[in-house]
Amino acid sequence: LTCIEVVEAYVERIKEVNPLINAVVKDRFEEALQEARQVDKLLSEGPDDDCLEEKFPLLGVPLTVKEAFSLYGMPNTSGLVNRRNVIATSDATVVSRLKQAGAIPLGVTNCSELCMWYESSNRVYGRTNNPYDLQRIVGGSSGGEGSVLAAACSVIGVGSDIGGSIRMPAFFNGVFGHKPTTGVVPNDGQFPNAVGVRSSFLCTGPMCRYAEDLEPVLRVMAGPGVSKLKLNEKVSLEKIKFHCMDHDGGSIFVSPVDKEILQAQKKVVEHLESDLGVQVQRVAIHKMKYSFQIWSAMMSSKDSEGQEAQRFTDLLGDHGKPVWPLWELMKWFVGMSSHTLPAIALGLTEKVVNLNLSGKAKLVSMGKSLQEEMEALLGPDGVLLYPSHPTIAPKHHSPICMPFNFAYTAIFNVLGLPVTQCPLGLGSEGLPLGIQLVAAAYNDHLTLAVARYLEKAFGGWVLPGKV
Repeated sequence: LTCIEVVEAYVERIKEVNPLINAVVKDRFEEALQEARQVDKLLSEGPDDDCLEEKFPLLGVPLTVKEAFSLYGMPNTSGLVNRRNVIATSDATVVSRLKQAGAIPLGVTNCSELCMWYESSNRVYGRTNNPYDLQRIVGGSSGGEGSVLAAACSVIGVGSDIGGSIRMPAFFNGVFGHKPTTGVVPNDGQFPNAVGVRSSFLCTGPMCRYAEDLEPVLRVMAGPGVSKLKLNEKVSLEKIKFHCMDHDGGSIFVSPVDKEILQAQKKVVEHLESDLGVQVQRVAIHKMKYSFQIWSAMMSSKDSEGQEAQRFTDLLGDHGKPVWPLWELMKWFVGMSSHTLPAIALGLTEKVVNLNLSGKAKLVSMGKSLQEEMEALLGPDGVLLYPSHPTIAPKHHSPICMPFNFAYTAIFNVLGLPVTQCPLGLGSEGLPLGIQLVAAAYNDHLTLAVARYLEKAFGGWVLPGKV
């Protein structure tokens, strides 16, 4: 195949399904086709293949990028109405690295308003739909990316994750997503970027249809920092110490885990034990019950230099007039607000969280102690199996009734651990199932190896509409 044929095929696929899923919010098809022709010209000139592979490991591979990241010439609104005219004049660091490695961006994909909600819908681009069922959500905030990959409109994607924004969309859309160990892949060039304490929780990472693509994309994204992730170490699956936890212990804020998700996790445990001859250790980590409270407290805490966390209401204003959540709520009821209801609700809850300072300090301390407990449990060779979310992809708007279900992914952001979301086929309603694979810091190579293994055992990504 020539590169132009590959890119043309993906362009046609996007044109075919995007009217249904609304995942690509702005395309750059003409530029992508031009770049594909340049790749074919480069190949026809016949340079040494080995040299090319080393210099351009992703040569000619179609790429999509979450709209929150700067991609030259593309909008960079993060779903905020007062940024609707913002056009990127440069590339985010990871986007630049992927382009330099030869990848060809096809366009940018939808996200939630200001990337802080798990339904990708906003007042700039509207709502993105799940390719397995258009009445279901795609997750957030990298929801457009999850949807576009699942619908076979792209090969690799760029996502970011501060509370599960890579892993929830990957789970709901049945693809692979990896949240790397904190502080390895640069976050520069996205809006909003994390400041203060949140800069150690936000992670940029790869989203892919195939498990084997996670590692090469992660290598490019990490650049010189990649050596910290031990990706060159050979992994012997039989020597991994597997741990399994079925649920968070019963938080009052979070839905119980669906039976089908528990059943899928049980099948993984049985397969690991029968095929690899390992013993999967069941664990009950008591503090996980407080995942949402810990995440929330740590997200709003001061950093080591005493700098306050950036207020969400300030971000909503984006250097303009301050946003008053209560006033916005009244405007929303009469259809006059330019913000989404989840964004307004987050602005209101932010004020409440900061009222109980002594309770917040206790939760931050509990988070630090949970981090030590997790690192001790996992050690240099441990992997934890944990649900990606308590439910399969919910219907549109229903997350507002259970707003804290993202705690299943969010807790690992504040713990700084690497996590791979791995699809496990489709459930009885034809919607994706999946599991999170968690390791100790800098042991990304373990979760990526287990994801490749489970893809072979459980089939990985399933084309929507195939069943």
